[in-house]
Amino acid sequence: MKKKEVRIGNIAIGGDNCVALQSMTNTDTADVYATSAQLAALRAAGCDIARLAVRDMRDVDACRTYVAECGMPLVADIQFDYRLAVACADIGFAKVRYNPGNTSAAGLKELVAACKANGCPVRIGINGGSLEKDIKAKYGGATAQALAESAMRSVAALERENFHDIVVSVKSSDVRICVDAYRELDKVCAYPLHIGVTESGGGEDAVIKSTAGIASLLLDGIGDTVRVSLTGDPVREIEVGRSILHAVGLDDDYVEVVSCPTCARCFYDLESLAARCSEMTRGVRKRLKVAVMGCVVNGPGEASDADIGIAGGKDKAVLFSGGRITETLPVAEAENKFLAMLGDLLR
Repeated sequence: MKKKEVRIGNIAIGGDNCVALQSMTNTDTADVYATSAQLAALRAAGCDIARLAVRDMRDVDACRTYVAECGMPLVADIQFDYRLAVACADIGFAKVRYNPGNTSAAGLKELVAACKANGCPVRIGINGGSLEKDIKAKYGGATAQALAESAMRSVAALERENFHDIVVSVKSSDVRICVDAYRELDKVCAYPLHIGVTESGGGEDAVIKSTAGIASLLLDGIGDTVRVSLTGDPVREIEVGRSILHAVGLDDDYVEVVSCPTCARCFYDLESLAARCSEMTRGVRKRLKVAVMGCVVNGPGEASDADIGIAGGKDKAVLFSGGRITETLPVAEAENKFLAMLGDLLR
């Protein structure tokens, strides 16, 4: 279901807009030096929207600096005190993340008034720990249906206040529950969905877990903004998120390096050459496909859509483009020329 467009600062999500990448700082929010440095690193990595945990008014005061100087939309993450959300809307945050179920009707009215006055959307953030007792009892736990119903209850609370700048998330650390919850929510929710698998952990297993859930949803056409939740440096979240968007075809403004898994027909050091190409093209925003293939038998045909490619043999290697062999050279000479051609294309 196409979602309502909601503006987060200078970024629009929902509608026909591109999927936006998010991350969250893990520095002490009150530490202006450390948090400013991390926000700068996130922005340089390609982060579209960054979130900060706001725990008290000391954090709010520090956030005045980030809002004024960061240069990308910032989201205030509030757990329980709606007054902090009001303060964050008032100082210029582009969005607040809050669960309307955590406050009174009077507090919600005050929050909505502040958000309306400041053009500040609200993300309803639902997870297993924030479920209402009656919903948890109804479904026997934090099931996909429970998460979706809780989210829509909070949506209804905001709509009763005539507030519609809403983003919704229903996260779980269980990939199946997370994916099913978003699929349930997508059927009934008109607002943009912020997707991600929460508490994925760290390391390769966490990347695989996040990719399994996020890619499944994106391939279903579900998701308007993404946060990959990884333990450690948040810049890694943006790198993985960008790779997921590449893999599912939602971002083609990058250099794709493809290489075959190799077999007994490969007689040159394909692995090292492919790694060199990946290093040369890392972070380059240019639509280009580069193929490093193991043999002439399959290489030019399997990678016929590559802008440039190389396929090795026992003594010779071929260079090819668009599936057509352009030159046959000794392996070492072919490798050097291939890298030089790649360098020229990247300029």
